[in-house]
Amino acid sequence: MKAYERLLKYVVVRTPSDENSDTHPSSQCQFDLGNMLVEELHELGVSDAAIDEHCYVYGHIPATPGLENKTPIGFIAHMDTVSDFCDHDIKPVIHENYDGGSLALGDSGRSLEPSVFPHLPSLKGRTLITSDGTTVLGADDKAGIAEIMTAIQELSEKNIPHGPLSIAFTPDEEIGSGTYAFDVERFGAKYAYTLDGDQEGELQYETFNAAMATVEFKGESVHPGSAKDIMINAALVAMEFDSLLPAAERPERTENHEGFYHLIHSTGSVGEAKLTYILRDHDSRAFQDRHRVMEQAAKFLNEKYGEGRVKLTIKEQYKNMSEVIEKYPEVTEKAKAAIRDAGMEPAIIPVRGGTDGAQLSFMGLPCPNLGTGGHAYHGPFEHITVEGMDKSVEILVALIKEFAK
Repeated sequence: MKAYERLLKYVVVRTPSDENSDTHPSSQCQFDLGNMLVEELHELGVSDAAIDEHCYVYGHIPATPGLENKTPIGFIAHMDTVSDFCDHDIKPVIHENYDGGSLALGDSGRSLEPSVFPHLPSLKGRTLITSDGTTVLGADDKAGIAEIMTAIQELSEKNIPHGPLSIAFTPDEEIGSGTYAFDVERFGAKYAYTLDGDQEGELQYETFNAAMATVEFKGESVHPGSAKDIMINAALVAMEFDSLLPAAERPERTENHEGFYHLIHSTGSVGEAKLTYILRDHDSRAFQDRHRVMEQAAKFLNEKYGEGRVKLTIKEQYKNMSEVIEKYPEVTEKAKAAIRDAGMEPAIIPVRGGTDGAQLSFMGLPCPNLGTGGHAYHGPFEHITVEGMDKSVEILVALIKEFAK
């Protein structure tokens, strides 16, 4: 099977993770795909493939004779999708010989527009895969799964020599719990690569440092007719807190290595209010500066309105994986060589987010991220090309060959 054919088979199995769940996995539907993948791995000759109680799929491919002492590497992709735009059946649509222009997504009223997605003209002549415009496609990250499976098939069919290989498919990456019960020892690799990026030829080994900040405000609610010098409106104090943060450092105004403060949720009344932010920065010192800016804002408002009116709680989420990856240059140099072997120049792009690989790197498994050939993930405009998937498989096989040298 071609990689895109596998993708078409996987995406119709809906697997949205549930951020409001306290189970692992967060949604039982992920087992539907996990069990399917175990069966397929068995058919591809991965005899020890199995799924555990937390919906992690593991499998191993022994080295070909004479290469048992080569560095053991692994490949990882996640099975879940975002829950947004995933509330009914997914219908993938194939668009052959795309003309590079506006493309209607079924009868949804939505369309891919070059004015919104400037890379679209570069895909002219390719075969695009989209949803019908009413759901996500699910190429994030079922394209990664399909490419790993196709690479395994190619190793066997072409008798390609290789060292020890490990495979894992994980749940709940989209809600930040993809490594909750990942068994690094069972996985058994020295290095790994997540296939969870965008365009083919991408190599990512920098992520944000990340934290979540919760700010709670306590007001003084009295009758407005007698409120003078007594009332403290918690909702307005919350608005004042937000105004103390740099307005130019929001996600919609930053790019590349620039960090941000992102207000993701707010509630408020006269008596009480609450703001929830995520803080992001690639640079660890700048990241700590963001903590201090919020702490200073809370301190100022407590001095202004009375101690205890503002309570700030900052919880660390993950760190920049480059802190680990830079200690193992082989893991990135081999990937760059593989991308060049496939006829491309590596696109070294910082991740403006996190990956399972970030947390795995700090769990002792250095784990950069590779592109899969897709674009516009997490919404109804998601699309991927057959050619991009084929190139990603080529890169994956070239990477396996690099470690077998």
